[in-house]
Amino acid sequence: MAKFLSKLPMFRLAAVETVAASKAPAAAKPVEEKVVVKEAATLQPMKWWGHVIITAFLLFFFVLFFRLAFPEAWTSLTALFRDFLTAHFPKLPPLQFLTAELSPEDGTKSAFVRIVGAVSLLSIPFLLSLFPLYAALRRVKVYEEFVDGAKEGFDVAIRIIPYLVAMLVAVGMFRAAGGIDLISHLLSPALNAIGFPTDLLPMVLVRPLSGSGSLGFFTELVKNFGPDSLIAKTAGTIYGSTETTFYVLAVYFGSVAVKRTRHAVLAGLTADAVSVIVAVIVCKIVFG
Repeated sequence: MAKFLSKLPMFRLAAVETVAASKAPAAAKPVEEKVVVKEAATLQPMKWWGHVIITAFLLFFFVLFFRLAFPEAWTSLTALFRDFLTAHFPKLPPLQFLTAELSPEDGTKSAFVRIVGAVSLLSIPFLLSLFPLYAALRRVKVYEEFVDGAKEGFDVAIRIIPYLVAMLVAVGMFRAAGGIDLISHLLSPALNAIGFPTDLLPMVLVRPLSGSGSLGFFTELVKNFGPDSLIAKTAGTIYGSTETTFYVLAVYFGSVAVKRTRHAVLAGLTADAVSVIVAVIVCKIVFG
């Protein structure tokens, strides 16, 4: 969407006029060069044994994914492997840990549901371990680099505080004035016609504005419908797959003095809308 919008005439960048050097003021001060972010000083090419470790790491997570997503196929393969070991190494103890037993609940799940569950279960451990491992294999001092990044994050937090306060005040005024309730009331008939749960609408409308406000609506949905209800699971999926678009634009663009945001608002809202629609469809398939 961002690539498409950038090609539209209304979002194109104006041509930058170059000023001749002879017309520049004689007493002009030299422009300070921006600090270039450099790579870690200890960064080195990965050795051959590093590629072996990365390959083994990826293979390990692939085996875990295959075991969780396709337990029937895993059980068949491990049974063949155990039979092979028993035939050739009779004194070897049985490898019961390789067996993936299906629970009654898992037996009713489709392959798509098991794949989604495996990805959601393994994605965070995979990412949290992959990047430090890759950096360490390339001789990067992971802890020192993390501390340097944390210091920069503290400076960014200080710069965005004024814009954060302004955004939170604006969102609070809009919500207290009844703007969210009015929009929800107007859109409810159309959403009912297409099968969209209208109970999710307040959280969907607040999500691009405020993370804490949408979290409050999400908490109310969990209390009213229960944590295991389809509404609560769909709301949690929407909360995790969308972004506080206006908050990000107001805070971060304001902190770095970006005045012309071009197509950022429209592209961000489009991504939020797609995330909401896909979340509703996937949750109906998985949990419906």
